[in-house]
Amino acid sequence: NIIKYNKLNKISYESTTLRHTLDIEFFSEDGQFIVLKDTNVLQYKKIFKADTLLLESSEVSSYRVILLLEDGFWRIRHMVKESSKKFKPNIKNTFISSIDIKGINYYPQATPWNMYGDNFDINIIKDDFKIIKKSGLNSIRIFVPYIDFGKANIKFDKLVKLQKVLDTAKDIDLKVVITLFDFYGNYDVLDWTLNHRHAEKIVEKFKDHEAILAWDVKNEPNLDFASRGKENVIAWLNYMIITIKSIDKKHPVTIGWSDAKSAAILQDKVDVVSFHYYEDIADFEEEYIILKEKIKNNKPIILQEFGISSYGGFWRPFASSEEKQANYYKEMQKVLAKNSIPFMSWTLYDYDKVPKDVVGRIPWRVYPQKKFGFLNRSGVKKPSFKFISK
Repeated sequence: NIIKYNKLNKISYESTTLRHTLDIEFFSEDGQFIVLKDTNVLQYKKIFKADTLLLESSEVSSYRVILLLEDGFWRIRHMVKESSKKFKPNIKNTFISSIDIKGINYYPQATPWNMYGDNFDINIIKDDFKIIKKSGLNSIRIFVPYIDFGKANIKFDKLVKLQKVLDTAKDIDLKVVITLFDFYGNYDVLDWTLNHRHAEKIVEKFKDHEAILAWDVKNEPNLDFASRGKENVIAWLNYMIITIKSIDKKHPVTIGWSDAKSAAILQDKVDVVSFHYYEDIADFEEEYIILKEKIKNNKPIILQEFGISSYGGFWRPFASSEEKQANYYKEMQKVLAKNSIPFMSWTLYDYDKVPKDVVGRIPWRVYPQKKFGFLNRSGVKKPSFKFISK
């Protein structure tokens, strides 16, 4: 009757479990019979009528389960929910380091968006870090691609490479913001368990590393609102924040919103509000002031990405130049200093290639993306380098 009613009224639900604490209470001598106790099971559920979300809920439950080994498979023969209560996360804010953040988003020149691939070279990265430090900057933002790192089953060699990057940053005295889930955009509830295992393994591995400045849950997730649903994306972000903060209680957590208008979302959950800005420089200060008025409790705000391309070729004739790029940074640094805004610019190098996954194939988008750097493709300083940190 329940199934018929739900089908008639187009009611459905999506659910997953994000945490289990398992204990074997009985294991038969012949290895065919197990009694398990599963406590503190965190379950997330969404109930829909047609495509409309009716209810979103979380609960923490305990179960007892009897399993039999049949035909080589463990099968649940009996399961009892012994207790259940509403989930109330006890997560406190973590204050960001007191350093005056002057940073840059970083990829090696030859391997942008593929930093941990076959051509990984820690000596090249070390030399780049020295350039960054010598320029007057004190921090970098790097990215961990979800699929490349193995999704839920993190690849050991990728962790080794990330460890080398963090160790090198520490040696050169640079702090690091790690942005997780790069090139991920599903957010489906049935994907959540895999996502949480991924984040847990990385955060647990590096939570005590001295180079860590903050965890960035996701780069520009608001760009997925239209295709994946705003409610789905925000719910995913909220629970990912809870997971990260439950593991690492020392380092701040933020979200890299693509614009100032979205940056107030989940402001009560994050420790630092981060936004990106690629619009008209004339409107920047006003946009920042409007955002600051929205943010409560004097929570820190970081301009996590900003910049302008020096490209002015065939696909965008006279649109920009290296001189115009330098003037842009000169004026932006004045505004940043006036308002004491921490910043991380985009990016150190011009690139030879930009993957289609980043900006697609359209030439008038690809070619400008190649020339956002302070250094050209040969590593020579462009005029904008004079204003990289001040």
